[in-house]
Amino acid sequence: MIADLQQVYVERYGEADITPVDPAQFAAPLGYFVIGYLDGLPVACGGWRVSDEVAGAAEIKRMYVVDSARGKGFSRLVLADLEATARAAGIERMVLETGIRQPEAVSLYTTSGYERIANFGVYRDHPDSRCYGKSL
Repeated sequence: MIADLQQVYVERYGEADITPVDPAQFAAPLGYFVIGYLDGLPVACGGWRVSDEVAGAAEIKRMYVVDSARGKGFSRLVLADLEATARAAGIERMVLETGIRQPEAVSLYTTSGYERIANFGVYRDHPDSRCYGKSL
């Protein structure tokens, strides 16, 4: 699924996401990653890792739902799980970075209570980048 997500970035932005991501960052207690299944097949994923740039926050990374499962509520289920597990780990705030060429992601986050915050990360100065945050 991560390779498929990277292909989405290539199609929409002309290149893969260059944000450094090490799978070890998603290991408890400083991170978490979930995969959602439908009929035994992986259809959704997402994770959080303690943010190096936003104090007291966890950063959501690699939220993705395969095309065949879109529109069925999987992104909201993954997001709710990420928020619940972060809260249980003592995280007080969630942050994320997305882009203007991902309107479905922007809609998911803004309708889930996320508000625009100052840009951070490797795309801090990129004109297509948008960052959001939400207190847990």
